[in-house]
Amino acid sequence: MNKNGNFEQRRKVVVVGAGSVGASYCYALAQSGLADEIVLIDRNDDLLQGQVLDLVHGQPFFPTVNIRAGSSLDYKDAQLVVITAGSSQRPGETRLQLLLKNADIVGSIAKDIAEHKCEGVMLIVSNPVDVLTYVALKRSGWDRGRVIGSGTVLDSARFRHLLSTHCGVDVHNVHAYILGEHGDSEFAAWSMTHVAGINIDEYCPACGRCTNWEIERQQIEQQVRDSAYHIINYKGSTHYAVGLALVKITGAILRGQNSVLTVSILLEGEFGIKDVCLSVPCIVSEGGVNKILSSHLTAEETTSLSRSADILRKAVDSMQANNLSSIKE
Repeated sequence: MNKNGNFEQRRKVVVVGAGSVGASYCYALAQSGLADEIVLIDRNDDLLQGQVLDLVHGQPFFPTVNIRAGSSLDYKDAQLVVITAGSSQRPGETRLQLLLKNADIVGSIAKDIAEHKCEGVMLIVSNPVDVLTYVALKRSGWDRGRVIGSGTVLDSARFRHLLSTHCGVDVHNVHAYILGEHGDSEFAAWSMTHVAGINIDEYCPACGRCTNWEIERQQIEQQVRDSAYHIINYKGSTHYAVGLALVKITGAILRGQNSVLTVSILLEGEFGIKDVCLSVPCIVSEGGVNKILSSHLTAEETTSLSRSADILRKAVDSMQANNLSSIKE
């Protein structure tokens, strides 16, 4: 109850999938103090109970939050439902190859969430995230702003980290975005990249640290694109950084922060692209995406975005060609 005597809405987050990504997100979210209640759901009851017990034993060390196992009944009053369920990416496997394994899983969950009359936001994390965001949107029947994917929020963080190291500048003073598919066709929006407000093309030639900026920028972009593959080859999966990226998106939604984040969303003519979910700069706040920022891209960047959209559109077409029920029934 607040000072006016009214009951405040609890900040309830439901996480579907108790694997490494879901659990890492819950761990980071519990420490953030953003949520009042974290509900974890998984078909593997042993894994579910083990993850919940492991988390609640840490309650003396983080802000007060109720953490428990739940069911689909918890969707109704959730402010945010985060879907991490699905088959994990194997070494050497592209994100798009995961499509046929995960589309039915995520589509079924999205339909269930909608049928339980949830009024919150659906955040898709399972890969390939852009196509699965499209699947979840179509199966739920919700407005596009309420069904978003984690997109390239993590890729943009990786980009900022590499630029920070390259330029010798605190990462918090670097603003940079990766756009397009969360996968092999993603690209760096160099025209939107700044260090302390100075465009990167102006900053780097003057900083004295670059030997060949054109070659170095290509190497940085490729490092971002290959990051997940390297981590998967080393240890089998990525989960710590993506958990933190999800907390950033969660904070924007639960606190109504109007944060600019490169989440995946259905485009309906923005950037000349229609009927495809991919990552572009969006204002994320209470209720999901409030606005898509139709930033001015260079001709090369516009071409790269269109190429990404074409790849994702073909992936959706392949589902329809295989008569999958993931998109529509």
